[in-house]
Amino acid sequence: MAKKNVVVVGAGFAGVAATRRLAKRFKKNADVQITLIDRHSYMTYMTELHEVATDRVPKEAVQYDLGRLFAHRKNVSLVTDNVTNVDHDKNVVTTEHGSYSFDYLILAMGAEPNDFGTPGVKKYGHMLWSLEDAVALKEHFEKSVAQGAIEHDPAKRKALLTFVVVGGGATGVETMGELIDWRPILAKENHLDPKEITLILDEAVPTILNMFDRPDADLALKYMQRKGVDVKTAAPITEVSPDDMTLKDGTHIPTKTVVWTAGLKANTDTSDYNMETGRAGRLITNKYMQSNQYKNTYVAGDLSLNTNEGDRGTPQLVEAAEQTGNAAAESIVAAVNGTTPKAMKSSYSGSVISIGSHYSVAVVFKHIHLSGWFATIMKHLINLLYFIETFAGYYLYQYSMHEFFRNRNGRTPFWGHISRYGNVLWSVPLRIFYAAMWLVDCWSKVQGSGSWFSGKLRLPFTWLYPKVASAATSGASSASSAAKKVVSSVASSTTTGASQAASTAKTAVKAAASTTPATPKEFFSLSYDYGKQPMMVFKHLPKWYESITKFFMPNKSTALFMQEFMTIVEIGIAFCILFGLFTWLANAATIGLVAVFCLSGMFYWVNIWMPFVALALMNGSGRSFGLDYWVVPWLQKHLGHWWYGDLKPLYNGPQK
Repeated sequence: MAKKNVVVVGAGFAGVAATRRLAKRFKKNADVQITLIDRHSYMTYMTELHEVATDRVPKEAVQYDLGRLFAHRKNVSLVTDNVTNVDHDKNVVTTEHGSYSFDYLILAMGAEPNDFGTPGVKKYGHMLWSLEDAVALKEHFEKSVAQGAIEHDPAKRKALLTFVVVGGGATGVETMGELIDWRPILAKENHLDPKEITLILDEAVPTILNMFDRPDADLALKYMQRKGVDVKTAAPITEVSPDDMTLKDGTHIPTKTVVWTAGLKANTDTSDYNMETGRAGRLITNKYMQSNQYKNTYVAGDLSLNTNEGDRGTPQLVEAAEQTGNAAAESIVAAVNGTTPKAMKSSYSGSVISIGSHYSVAVVFKHIHLSGWFATIMKHLINLLYFIETFAGYYLYQYSMHEFFRNRNGRTPFWGHISRYGNVLWSVPLRIFYAAMWLVDCWSKVQGSGSWFSGKLRLPFTWLYPKVASAATSGASSASSAAKKVVSSVASSTTTGASQAASTAKTAVKAAASTTPATPKEFFSLSYDYGKQPMMVFKHLPKWYESITKFFMPNKSTALFMQEFMTIVEIGIAFCILFGLFTWLANAATIGLVAVFCLSGMFYWVNIWMPFVALALMNGSGRSFGLDYWVVPWLQKHLGHWWYGDLKPLYNGPQK
């Protein structure tokens, strides 16, 4: 079999899908070589560009290196270059730095924004169709807010702090959703009231998200309006200028930021390819994704217009792009193997539109309608499935890190509870265990025969037991007197009597030894050794600490009160740690309690791990799945306001 060269131009969703399918199908055919050409060395995950533009994730989060995606694919060659010409007569693709002959060609360069000839859009508007666009837009947002915060002129300030997104489709709504999340963060960083940042979504037709049924689209509309977005429908734009935007009805909206997401058209690089075009300049194909003019040329993705799918062709969606890429690849496989190709049959699982990090609307498998948090989880599952299907384990990991763990300001489906920036997620199990340990210890103090609330003193301080001490002293005196009598009697006896007395004494000692249990030897250890008696940190109160303790607990009634009070305190501390409330103070308190127990002769060395655990948990452990996630920021905000007042970017006159 003669060697065959397949060239794929464009490493978007369609081009990568086609290349992946070809590599798999020709894995055992060394006579077929596949070349993938793109101007970048990476694939851009286009559906997440709005997250880069609004500082939710870094640009690396949407850059998927082609070398990793096609690692170990020996039949795939990667070329980073700009395609300048396609010669269908000579079957050669020319780039700026070389040329590549082909037997079969797949064009998958994608689409580009369509401004519909609206004056000023190209010059003053901001597009969102490439990684470069997203990075530039992010910088523009940040610069505009920073300038607006210190602008004294009210009109100029208003224009700088007004952001308009044009287009009520998926990209426009998702971008607006991220701006909703980003607005309070930008405002805080620049000492602004978030209400000063105006968000406007403009759509030329009467409705938004027209790929959804109206009830689903209306949920998205109501959510944005509830978040303070001015949604304008049936409001076509006639002109964009440096300082404002003009609507068809003559309304002028002062703004220096117009993000254009209103439409797409075919990549204009194909205008010199002499191929038949249709709606929005897309290249017309038959049902096999094959060009009608050139039988060895196939078109996939947003660039293609499959007439078998109707006048509008396949929708410009990721799922459609991948299906067209796979269909084009299978048609080439059939041509190489001499088999009958199969027509493309589109089938779409549904759509998910995220409006920020916590709210989405979704229609899955045509019948499952979701909204809110569950729809957001569905979107992430779909994205994760993409990496599983493409065997891109590295990027599955990276996606998870950027979307769930390496994320600032709580812009994740879990509101930052599992963010690694706080580095506290992994301390949650330890926090729960530590709290449980205190609660279990307190359980024996509040019930049963050992209860500390029964009126019986449990503290081991000798001055609190005067009768016992007196009895012990009296007993010692009696024993001493008796001993003296015995000694006197023995001394006055004869030698024989002395021997008998000695024998009797030895017998008594043996009997006493057999009836008195031996005190087990204490062993020093930092962990419990089975069968050994653990050692106390202090067996007796140090003199200086004894005097302090006597001062606070001079008698039994005070000691009983302190005994019950400290038990209640221990329980309260345990619940604070368990529910993550004031965990810094609660854990610091346990360190103090351990110190008190040690000095009081009530603590073993084997439990000395407790203050070290408490010290680790003081590092914000309640910020992850704990009440501190809400309580501490609330206190910081209101206490700061109470003490400092409102912080502003501009001041005029003396302050309080």
